[in-house]
Amino acid sequence: MDRPYNLLFLCTGNSARSILAEAMANHLGKGRFHAYSAGSHPRGRVHPVALQILQEAGLPTASLRSKPWDEFAAADAPSMDLIITVCDKAAGEACPVYFGPALKAHWGLEDPSHVEGDEASIEAAFHATLAHIERRCRAFLALPLADMSRDELQQALNRIGQE
Repeated sequence: MDRPYNLLFLCTGNSARSILAEAMANHLGKGRFHAYSAGSHPRGRVHPVALQILQEAGLPTASLRSKPWDEFAAADAPSMDLIITVCDKAAGEACPVYFGPALKAHWGLEDPSHVEGDEASIEAAFHATLAHIERRCRAFLALPLADMSRDELQQALNRIGQE
């Protein structure tokens, strides 16, 4: 492919996991791909702890926002090459037809925003989620994308989602 891959990370609320994935993928991708995130039922705000740990990791947060996946149906929306669900609810929902022929994979993660306890426990859950996302993004970036068939890429994405 002679242009960057367009990735869309989907979750239901688009406030934590998909936001963390968007930020990490854009940071690590360094132009090899453009990551976006959206939700089927977005909460309308990014979880403050997600923003906090991204800032602590030195990742930009200014453009991050909770948004519905139908924003990507607009005529001027980027065409997605890959859609990755990061929560179980989004994995069970049918992707809208406007996502077309994009490859789809599931990289399910527990929702750190559901962790109860003291501040340290909640922050630890968000840090663990970001670390898991980073490992998966690095595994994706290590793939020889130019040499892979669509089926090989699908299989690799599925393996990454199980790690």
